[in-house]
Amino acid sequence: MPGHVVARLLNVLPVEVPGDLVEKAKVLDGLSMPTRHADSHTEGPPFEHFGVLHSDEALRYAREVIAFARPYVAAA
Repeated sequence: MPGHVVARLLNVLPVEVPGDLVEKAKVLDGLSMPTRHADSHTEGPPFEHFGVLHSDEALRYAREVIAFARPYVAAA
C-alpha cells in the first residue's frame, strides 16, 4: 500500500485515472516536503520560495484530485 504520495494513491484506485490528473498529483507531491521543512532550501525559509501562484495552483489541483477520488474512497 502506498504512503502519502498522492500520485501513487491515485494509481491504487479501482478505476483508470486520467494521465493529466496523475501529473497534477505529482505537482502536489513535489510541493509537500519543501513547503513544510525550514531547511529544504539552501537560503531562506519556505515562505520566501512559494507564493500565491503556487498555492492557487495547488488548491485547484487538490480539489480536482479529491473530486475524482471521492466516489472510490470509503467515508471516514
